[in-house]
Amino acid sequence: MTAPSRPRKLAKVPFVELADGRLQGVVSSGSDIERVYVSSVAAGTYAFACSTNNNRPCGGARGSFCNHIQALINEAVLQYGADRVARYLRVDIADAELGAQTITAAMSTTRPSQGDTKAAAPVFSRFLRHLAYLELAPTTAPLPEMQWFPPTRQVA
Repeated sequence: MTAPSRPRKLAKVPFVELADGRLQGVVSSGSDIERVYVSSVAAGTYAFACSTNNNRPCGGARGSFCNHIQALINEAVLQYGADRVARYLRVDIADAELGAQTITAAMSTTRPSQGDTKAAAPVFSRFLRHLAYLELAPTTAPLPEMQWFPPTRQVA
């Protein structure tokens, strides 16, 4: 796990990841506290998808990136850094111009298409699994499902 390039606020985009050939994550609704959107952008093709946690399509994702996808890209840049996000999504832009708006603009010029929303369920499931860790009591005992992590070196 890499440290965030800059601190980010988790209220708007509580979960963002570069996985499965996509930038994907969970974005809070601006109008309903009970609703979240699962948004994604595919690497290379920039095919995008955005739907609610109940699999209802986002009304703003009609032919172009909606506000949820733009927020996801902004937070991914804060979490991973613009160069890593651009490399992962295979966006070809000069390093001097690198930033969330530049990445979004470069992808938008290719006229991305609506992508498959089948990824929404596993992304939302991983998000819920991460939330479950927040409910655990603080402990130094190992968690069985985290045993696949390599052991850390002890510093003397």
